[in-house]
Amino acid sequence: MRERFLHHAALACIQRAALRRVNRLMVILVALGLAGCAGDRSILDPAGQAARDVVLIWWVMLTFATVVFIAVISLWLYTFKRKYHERTPQQERKIARRWVIGGGILLPVFSVSALLMFGVPAGKRMLPLPLGHPVEVIEVIGHQWWWEVRYPGAEGGEVVTSNQLVLPAGEPVDFHVTSADVIHAFWIPRLGGKIDMLPGRVNVIRLEADEPGVYGAQCAEFCGAQHTHMDLHVEALEREAFEAWLEDRQAERLAELALANDEFAQARDTFSSSCAVCHSVAGISSSAIGPDLSDIGARHTLGAGVLPMEEGAIQYWLENHQTLKPSNKMPSHDYMETATLESLGAWLESLTP
Repeated sequence: MRERFLHHAALACIQRAALRRVNRLMVILVALGLAGCAGDRSILDPAGQAARDVVLIWWVMLTFATVVFIAVISLWLYTFKRKYHERTPQQERKIARRWVIGGGILLPVFSVSALLMFGVPAGKRMLPLPLGHPVEVIEVIGHQWWWEVRYPGAEGGEVVTSNQLVLPAGEPVDFHVTSADVIHAFWIPRLGGKIDMLPGRVNVIRLEADEPGVYGAQCAEFCGAQHTHMDLHVEALEREAFEAWLEDRQAERLAELALANDEFAQARDTFSSSCAVCHSVAGISSSAIGPDLSDIGARHTLGAGVLPMEEGAIQYWLENHQTLKPSNKMPSHDYMETATLESLGAWLESLTP
């Protein structure tokens, strides 16, 4: 008797310990799930009408899938508990017809129709349809592995920058996206859906940010070894601030900034002889092979999200870029002295409109 009591007591302890572990696991899973509901790249934290449409479709699909999952599991469990009854061939055919009609026809028709009811209007709102007034156009070109961003409608002339995207808040913006090499995908999760960037083709998507703020973006199509290091810093500004941002990046102003300080004359010469073949700086070079560096000092990151922009960051990037972002197309700078790289980095960091 005593041994049986100890045996049951041990089993009870094991069950309680297992239950505690299960509870802890559930808490961890719930916490991880809730962590995905916020952040600058969470579709569950929409900041624009297009994103709200996408998340509504997501919730509808999740709810419907959950109901179907529960129904299927319930029917599966029911098959283990129901009593077996002899049926005639006619009864078997009748039951089979019910399942074919209900599960094979009615259920797919209902689910697809419901999805289209939500999805078609949402997709239509992302199309660049005429609105009766001009819409801001921003061109985004994907490269391995960086972003080229152009503002063709800027007053005073086209503005070009790299690895950062600034848009006006509270109004629709048409993004004309394409690729210079392989297939990329343009995606700002909190503002709306993604769209492919195809070489030789321009796709258009209309997005809108409800209010000023910073939004994460990334390439959403595998595009090579450094796909994960292809982030895009997105910031929405009030219209007046947006216009001021564009004005500060007019070519004439950027050229004045680049040539302003005689202290960096040697750094400018180094750039002209070693970097200008690929990179553009207003007033010095106009190559479009690599990212435009005319306002690089004002950007938030280097290497499309690899390093935060801070004092000394550009020199560190120049010395270690193939380690930080292997296979990028910029050649090594081992032939340059440390003092030369330091001066070059300091000059580039001063390019802050």
